[in-house]
Amino acid sequence: MAACQTKKEEINFPKTDLASAPLIPKPIKTIPTGSAFGLDAGTAIYTSTTNPEFEKVGRFLSESIKSKTGLDVAVNTSSEDKLERLIYINQSDSVDLETPESYQLYIKKDSILLNAKTAAGAFRGVQTLRQLIPEKSNDTLTDHPLWVIPSGKIKDAPKYGYRSSMLDVARHFFTVEEVKKYIDALAYYKFNTLHLHLSDDQGWRIEIKSWPKLTEVGGASEVGGGEGGFYTQEQYKDLVSYAADRHITIVPEIDMPGHTNAASLSYPFLHYAGAETPRVRTDMKVGYSSFDAQKDTVYSFLDDVIGEIASMSPGPYFHIGGDESHVTKKDDYILFVEKVEKIVQKHNKRMIGWDEIAQADIDQSSVVQLWNEPENALKAAENGSKIIISPAKKAYLDMKYDSISEYGLHWAGYIPVDVGYQWDPETYAKGLAKENILGIEAPLWSETISNGTELEYLAFPRLIGYAELGWSPSEHLNWDDYKERLAAQVPYLESMQINYYPTKLVDWKKE
Repeated sequence: MAACQTKKEEINFPKTDLASAPLIPKPIKTIPTGSAFGLDAGTAIYTSTTNPEFEKVGRFLSESIKSKTGLDVAVNTSSEDKLERLIYINQSDSVDLETPESYQLYIKKDSILLNAKTAAGAFRGVQTLRQLIPEKSNDTLTDHPLWVIPSGKIKDAPKYGYRSSMLDVARHFFTVEEVKKYIDALAYYKFNTLHLHLSDDQGWRIEIKSWPKLTEVGGASEVGGGEGGFYTQEQYKDLVSYAADRHITIVPEIDMPGHTNAASLSYPFLHYAGAETPRVRTDMKVGYSSFDAQKDTVYSFLDDVIGEIASMSPGPYFHIGGDESHVTKKDDYILFVEKVEKIVQKHNKRMIGWDEIAQADIDQSSVVQLWNEPENALKAAENGSKIIISPAKKAYLDMKYDSISEYGLHWAGYIPVDVGYQWDPETYAKGLAKENILGIEAPLWSETISNGTELEYLAFPRLIGYAELGWSPSEHLNWDDYKERLAAQVPYLESMQINYYPTKLVDWKKE
C-alpha cells in the first residue's frame, strides 16, 4: 500500500453525518467526522494480496460499484495515472477484531480503509460500504460525477455467528435463478447461511445418483398440482459455489422420518406401516408420513443420500428435519434420530434438527432448531447443544402480515412488520442462556407461493428486520429508529426488482 501515492483533489464537501446513514443492520459503533470521501473515476481498490479471498472481496465491491454507479473501479492495478482516492481492504490481525466477521471501516477524504481478519469479515464490511454509496452522484462539487460517502469510523461485529433464512423448495420448486436472487439479498443484509428444505411430502428436489427415482417420481409434483422440479447435482453445486462467493453457507435439509411421502412414493420399501399409503400429494396436510425406523435398508438408503449431499456441501451442518412425525411411534422416532445422527457424523457433519429431536439422546455437537416447543430447546441446551431461534410465532416468513395479505398462512398468528422486529431472540425462551444460542433463522415455507415474486412478497421487508435481530446489539433494537432506516431501503429493493410488501406501518421513501 505504501507505493500508492494519491494525487489529492481538494473538494469542499458539504457537512455529512455518518451517524444518520440508514444502515441495516445497525453497526455496533459509528463515529462521524463530518467530512466525506468522493467516489469517482479516479478511485481505485487495493487489497491485501497474501490471501486471494481478499482480492475476490475487492472484485465483488468493484462489480457492486459498477452496477450502482456505472464507475469502472480497478482492483489491484499497477497503474496510478488517474488515482486520486483509494479504497484499501486490509487483512488485519488487530485484537479489536474479536470475531471472524468483525470489521472496521475508516472513511477519510482521500481514502477508505476496511480492516478485517477474514475475507468473510471484509465482505460484511463491503456491504456496509455499499449501503453508504448514495443513489445519485453530486454533480455540483466537481466537473465530473462524484458519489459522496460520509466520513468517520465504524466498528462492527455480529451478535450471533449463525444468521440464516430457510427456503422451502419442496412444497413449491424455485429455480436456480430465483434462489440466487434470494442469496444476493441475504448477502446485502449480512446473513451468512441459507437453509434449503430439499424434501417433503409433496416433492423431492435434489438429484441422488444412487437413487434416481427420488427425482424421477418424487420430484414431479408440488402443492397445487404443478410440475415440480429438482436440482441436478451440478445445479446444487453451482448454488453452493454462488453462495460461498458471498460468504453464505448452504445447509441442506432432508426432512425425516416424517414429511417423507415423496421419498416413500419413489421407493415403497421406505414406508412405515402405520403411515398413510404413499401417493402423489398436492395438498398442504402434514403429519401422515414416516420412514420405517426398524428396517436396516432404510438406513442404507439414508447413508447414500446423506453421503451424496454431504460431499457437495462444504459447510459443517446437515439438517435432518425431525418435525411433525405424528404417526411414528415415540420409541421408533427416538431410535431413528439417534441412528441418523451417527450417519450424519460418519459423513463429517453436525446434525441440525427441528426441536422435536431433543426427545432423543442426541450428542451435544448436534444443534436444535426451536420452532415450536421451548421446552425441547431448554432440554437440549442443558445437554450442551446449541440452539437456533426460529419461533413460528415471531420468525416464520410464511405467516400472513394481516388478514388481507395476498399470500401466507396464519396458524401461528399474523406477523406484521413491527411484530416481526420487536422481539429479542436472546430472551425469547425463558431460561435459555445467551451462550447456548447459536443464532437466528427466519424460515419461509412455500405452501402458498410458487414463484420468486410471491416469495419476495412474504420475505420482504420482514427479512431485513431479522437481519438486524441477528447482527445488532440488543440495545440498538428500536422500532421507531429502525422503520426510518427501513424506509430508506426502497432504492435497493427497487433496483433489485424485489417485490416487497409496502406495509402502512412504514413511511416508504419513494421518489
